Amino acid sequence: MATLWDGKRDGGEPVEAATLASQILERADRDVTFMVHLVGESRDLLVRHFVVFIEAELAKRGISYGAHPLLRPFIETHARELTDFVLQGIGLRHQFGLQALETMAGDPSRLLRVDLWDALQSHINDAQRHFVSGVGGLQRILVQIETDA
Repeated sequence: MATLWDGKRDGGEPVEAATLASQILERADRDVTFMVHLVGESRDLLVRHFVVFIEAELAKRGISYGAHPLLRPFIETHARELTDFVLQGIGLRHQFGLQALETMAGDPSRLLRVDLWDALQSHINDAQRHFVSGVGGLQRILVQIETDA
């Protein structure tokens, strides 16, 4: 079911990062999940596995590196895509809701929520600053397009 955006719109000022962080955390019990995410050496093992797998499958079909100079980037790209597919599948199958995580961690005072609120507010502010720092470039591009038209 779609919900209506309750922030400012139609040219009004956006809500403050702290307010937005609070609005998100109000929905945390249903909207916040923690997913298993494999990184580092485990991810590298998967990529290497898929590189060897793809090389073997292509070799069975008579396709080798010597005949095709762009084969290596093709194999590496597809190995990363297959790895991402596996990792996303693992993440989607192994999710923990915020309440479950708080229970497992023994966090009765809900410090994890406070930490999430702080991180949300900080990242929202960082994202806004990043956009504002580059918006001048967008203005120049739009002016150039209008002048060329």
